[in-house]
Amino acid sequence: MLRQIKEATEFIFNIIGNQKPEVGIILGTGLGQLASEIEIQHSISYQDIPNFPISTVESHAGRLLFGTLSGKQVVAMQGRFHFYEGYTMQQVVFPVRVMKYLGITNLMVSNACGSLIPEIKAGDLMVINDHINLLPGNPLIGKNDDDLGPRFPDMSNAYTKALVKKGVALAETLNIPIHTGVYVAVCGPNLETAAEYKYLKIIGGSVVGMSTVPEVIAAAQMGLPVFAISVITDEGWHEHLQPITLSDVIRIASATEPKMTQLLKELIALL
Repeated sequence: MLRQIKEATEFIFNIIGNQKPEVGIILGTGLGQLASEIEIQHSISYQDIPNFPISTVESHAGRLLFGTLSGKQVVAMQGRFHFYEGYTMQQVVFPVRVMKYLGITNLMVSNACGSLIPEIKAGDLMVINDHINLLPGNPLIGKNDDDLGPRFPDMSNAYTKALVKKGVALAETLNIPIHTGVYVAVCGPNLETAAEYKYLKIIGGSVVGMSTVPEVIAAAQMGLPVFAISVITDEGWHEHLQPITLSDVIRIASATEPKMTQLLKELIALL
């Protein structure tokens, strides 16, 4: 993997030259419009980067964007990868490892997900302060390369507490309603049954989604500070569930995205 990371990194540096991104950003389902706020200097299609996966999900554009946001040099993934697309966990986190080797010192992660508790409703924002990993795998399984990090990374501060605190305080200053809570990662791509929603709430989840956790595990191994935020697109806590489609998710995520974009822009400015 280290050889593949270095191949991808070398290819990218040949395009962006001396530009060194400070902040990495992962844009989730329906959340790609933050890209319009970036003063883009380079845009590279995933399919052109050696060893890079290709996003197969609607609304995931599949580009790596380099430019300036809030006075910081950033690299943004306009589209991420999911285990349910058929990729290995190592492929899912490959871009995070490449961003680390490009020089980022902070990682911002966004996602669209479903609420498990009545206090959190569709259209709300939630800062993730912990997670429960129910995915059938882990990106650290296999031979460990010490250059990437320790075999047994600690996860007690995976969602960097200082960034969580700063993000919540900033949201209050900006008058943006915000929650904090636990993100449960499941395989998908199907949505959950009523019994599954109930189970996920019982074990301590606040929201449920199909991404984020693998990338955060890889970031923790590499010592990258992480701030993660969820846009709530559906509610799984109702006694009688209503059908939800991808178009519904994208519609609600797009409507809520301006608040998330404002918060991330202001937070990046403070880094």
